[in-house]
Amino acid sequence: METNEIKNLDYLKKLSAQYCTTLNPSTDKKEFYTAQIELIDYNELASIITNLIKLCIVTLDQDLHGISNSIKNSSINVSLILETVLRMFPIDEFEMLSEISKMVGAGSKKG
Repeated sequence: METNEIKNLDYLKKLSAQYCTTLNPSTDKKEFYTAQIELIDYNELASIITNLIKLCIVTLDQDLHGISNSIKNSSINVSLILETVLRMFPIDEFEMLSEISKMVGAGSKKG
């Protein structure tokens, strides 16, 4: 390998170690990864799960036919769902992609 390619490969390894933090290799399954979100307690976990399920039910059945009154009358905490999605969003990995793009010149103008 050429010296420049070796430097680029070393730099990519450094970027990967620094930014690729969302997915971690699974300890028990080869070729699988795990992602973690931090929760306050089991109540928060239960709230997230129930709100996701309610949102899916309402989305699937727009007319709410055959859905229990408890689901019809309960509000869906969309803020909680969106907050959870933000916690899972891989910001670090996107920062790494920006660094790689700069390195390989993908962001330069053509013309």
